[in-house]
Amino acid sequence: MTTRILLASTLYGAATLAAALDAGCFEPAGRTILLVSNNAANPEATPALDEMSGFGRLRDRFDDVLSWNEAIHPFHPGSWSPRPDDVPMWERHLRLLWNLGDDPVHLVAESIQVVPALAITDIFTGAPIDLYADGLMSYGPTRNKIPPLIGTRIRRVLHLDLVPGLRPMLLREFGAEPTVVPNEAFLKVLAQTAEDAPELPVPQPDSDDRPALLLGQYLSALSILTADEEEELHVRMVRGAHALGHRSAVFKPHPTAPARFSYRMEEEARRLGVQLAVVDDPLIAEVLYQRLRPGLVVGCFSTALFTAASLYGLPVARVGTELLLDRLTPYENSNRVPVTICHELLPDVADRAAVAAQRLDPAAYGLQELLAAVGFAMQPKVNPDLRERAEAYLRGHQTPHTLAYFKRRRLTVLDLPGGLPARLAFIPRDARVRGVVRRVRSLRRAATGEGRG
Repeated sequence: MTTRILLASTLYGAATLAAALDAGCFEPAGRTILLVSNNAANPEATPALDEMSGFGRLRDRFDDVLSWNEAIHPFHPGSWSPRPDDVPMWERHLRLLWNLGDDPVHLVAESIQVVPALAITDIFTGAPIDLYADGLMSYGPTRNKIPPLIGTRIRRVLHLDLVPGLRPMLLREFGAEPTVVPNEAFLKVLAQTAEDAPELPVPQPDSDDRPALLLGQYLSALSILTADEEEELHVRMVRGAHALGHRSAVFKPHPTAPARFSYRMEEEARRLGVQLAVVDDPLIAEVLYQRLRPGLVVGCFSTALFTAASLYGLPVARVGTELLLDRLTPYENSNRVPVTICHELLPDVADRAAVAAQRLDPAAYGLQELLAAVGFAMQPKVNPDLRERAEAYLRGHQTPHTLAYFKRRRLTVLDLPGGLPARLAFIPRDARVRGVVRRVRSLRRAATGEGRG
């Protein structure tokens, strides 16, 4: 009988897998293993997902819960992969350690572009793979080139219908079929995990003022923003919620964010007269949705904004996405698609009318075609067939709002509409010629004194 190994590193991911099992998204298997990977920088000091409150309600879906960290100790799961010559040895070791015998293996992995998913799919050479996506990144192109020996084994991309009607692009180059995990099954699983959550010292949902829930993401850890800029985003969340009439708020920081990330927003809340509670417990945001029923959820580009809107019917608002669109580097940064989706669909927290309207219709915004254009610009070699759609979209949407999703230099290099003006189109796309042009311009400015203050 087949042994199915489900790899997960977050409680949200484990909940997605439990919902997929409940909904019959997998064929029967002789044995189902949940393989837990703790990818925190210091896993010894950070609880793994199977140690978090709420996991006990998921436990009975799996025959065994095993630790990837223990299997590869002393290596760190966020950086280790086997050397090619050692792959057969590692497979023999894991088959013995996990009592797999000679049974065929079916892998279900997350984030196939990086370890630990790449490591385990390397080790079990030839095993069929399903991928599950627990975030907005699934709507964007594959961010790294996947080895064909792995990519051709991927059959499906299981995903939540977070943006109704939007089709994921992830792994389309290998023909992986997007498969929706039903929202009803996922909501049922989330309700079960919430039953074991601890009591929270936050405003109660039956109060007259339903609190605003503010979501932190720790963007400075990704070198996208500085720590000061990220703290300013948190302050803007408090100001925006206050301007919309909220006099109580709950801040859920990222689990790995330093404590000081809430100091400035706490000061701003006191100044504005907003009662602010900070939830440090390692809970998924969806537990707070059920406990608090917040009157507003504010974040930057968190997937939790769309679970709030699409699954719980809560009003949502974004903050800081304009800055993120400008700051994300390189252009192919995989966060670009989540930021694009949030910026296009969600209202800015400072726009009272847009927050009240809550128009989250992807079709009305032409989001699928926008993402096809952005996806091609991000990964033209992976998705060359999207060029015509990208050209068509850019020819028909030459506005400052739309062009904010692209970089002029990127459009020019890819010879897409919106690049260099036509009068400069004669300049060949050759690095040496462009270098000569830059030197000539520099000499001209030096001769004429341009740019001197």
